[in-house]
Amino acid sequence: MIVFATSDKGGTGRSVTSCNLGYRMCVKGKRVAYLDFDFGSPTAGALFEISGAERGVPDNAGLHSYLQGKTGVATRIDVRDSTDRHQLRKLRTRTGKLVLLPGDSGGAEFKQIDNGIVAKCAQLLLEVDQSFDVCLVDLSAGRSVAMELALKATALPQLAERMVRWLVFHRWTRQHIIAAHGLVRGEHGLLDGGKRVGHDPDALLDRVRYIRTAVPVLNDETEGSGPQAAWLHEQHTELKRLALTNKVGASALLGETPVEPILQWREQLILDIDVDRKIANRATVEAFEKLADRVLDPASWKPV
Repeated sequence: MIVFATSDKGGTGRSVTSCNLGYRMCVKGKRVAYLDFDFGSPTAGALFEISGAERGVPDNAGLHSYLQGKTGVATRIDVRDSTDRHQLRKLRTRTGKLVLLPGDSGGAEFKQIDNGIVAKCAQLLLEVDQSFDVCLVDLSAGRSVAMELALKATALPQLAERMVRWLVFHRWTRQHIIAAHGLVRGEHGLLDGGKRVGHDPDALLDRVRYIRTAVPVLNDETEGSGPQAAWLHEQHTELKRLALTNKVGASALLGETPVEPILQWREQLILDIDVDRKIANRATVEAFEKLADRVLDPASWKPV
């Protein structure tokens, strides 16, 4: 399965949520490859806390250079062997594999995409898809060259029959809901761009699901009382209405993650030990686990 993670805006939690999804799938025994296609800002190494790869890898050894043909092999880093987090390094039994394919340090977006780069990308995705259970590809935010490259590569015959999914991340705010709609359905968006390179827009839309991030939990402990509580409920109801109008409502929703202080202050993998130490919330881990299950469940991808 090839899963592209995208968002129209930065700061949606796309990368940190995708990294946590990859980790939770690994814990479930899956072999997971994480490809950092955020070419201009490759920071997956920092999320996995891998020294020397916080902003990609040097010496033209990253994905940007590989796709340009500057190197014949894309660097692969075993996260559990290379991470600085000793609790993660100790995970050995009954777990799968988690491998990072990092970008280039000091990398940048492609100025243009030629047929050679598209073919190289398709070859890479096919090879990784054949070697791993899940290939998670973190794209740059917005209508990026990375999204264009992903659409062109997956339109080629060698990938046309592969299981490809698209996760669109947005925060639970008016601006992010509207932006998510535009990214998928707007001019030069996912469907429009896909159609231009040979995708069937209806079939492509069936492969799209949304993930809401940093969603406040409304209950007696968090919402207060009186006018503030009434206002919070009113805003929550209005956002649901806006999401429905913009076709990012419940029918196309894969799941959501709650507001999590540890992710606001320090973007990282949340391990069970973080919950045991009471520095992370159990509800966030449960949300990641549910999302991982739903990504893997064919029933989640039935046409809506």
